[in-house]
Amino acid sequence: MRSSIDPKGCWPVSEETRGELLIRYLKQRIELGQREWYLDGGAADFIARIGALVREVSASPATAGPPTGTTGAGCEGTSVAINAAPRSGNDFEALRTEVLGCTRCRLAEARMTVVFGEGDGEADLLVVGEAPGYEEDLSGRPFVGPAGKLLDKMLAAIGFRRDEVFICNVLKCRPPGNRDPLADEIAACRPYLRKQVEVIAPRVICAFGRFAAQTLLATDQSLTRLRGSTHEFMGVPVVVTYHPAALLRNAEWKRPAWEDLKMLRRLYDDAGGRTPGGERG
Repeated sequence: MRSSIDPKGCWPVSEETRGELLIRYLKQRIELGQREWYLDGGAADFIARIGALVREVSASPATAGPPTGTTGAGCEGTSVAINAAPRSGNDFEALRTEVLGCTRCRLAEARMTVVFGEGDGEADLLVVGEAPGYEEDLSGRPFVGPAGKLLDKMLAAIGFRRDEVFICNVLKCRPPGNRDPLADEIAACRPYLRKQVEVIAPRVICAFGRFAAQTLLATDQSLTRLRGSTHEFMGVPVVVTYHPAALLRNAEWKRPAWEDLKMLRRLYDDAGGRTPGGERG
């Protein structure tokens, strides 16, 4: 994938601000999986002038300077590959700060708050839901209200307190009217979910509801077909079950959901998850 970057005359702001904007752009493209850009001569010169800043998003300092073979002007250009640098011990808070300021998609225009997630930042169990609803949007917390209370009971049934797991959603902002998320909104938010999995490093993931399961597993299979089996996301085992809100509407699903939770706890223990209340293994 290639993108054109031409900062000459595009941003009528100071060079320092342009540097910040370029860094933000590059970081976002890296998170979305892009590793190559086409830079014209003017852009190459610009990158050379802010090389120290560009190194913040590059694993290799060599990528900060002007690409070999470029000139200071004209139409000549080249492609530049930039690799994401490994995260530090402060990655969790850095990620939270980044997500709270996100404006990647249209959902930023109508939201009240960004719902990053909550719980233990080193949890061995990661809970993933669909998207914030009305109450979550107001509070900034995932799974609140009646569905959240039921989730707490479901976790307690297999031995976990809410603060011993990490709870988040596929989307970090509420879709207007609680409509289904759109494909581009999912694509904009997916890198954040992947980063949460990378930084938290859970032993097991539980996907609550059809949308969360289908998004994590990149499938259109029904929840019925996905339940009862172990799946995988980024190398982490995934168990799929009903969303608490669905269980509030359909009491007959509570028994199969209980079977899912028992399977989740067995998988968690087999994966070496710490005993709730204990130290991480």
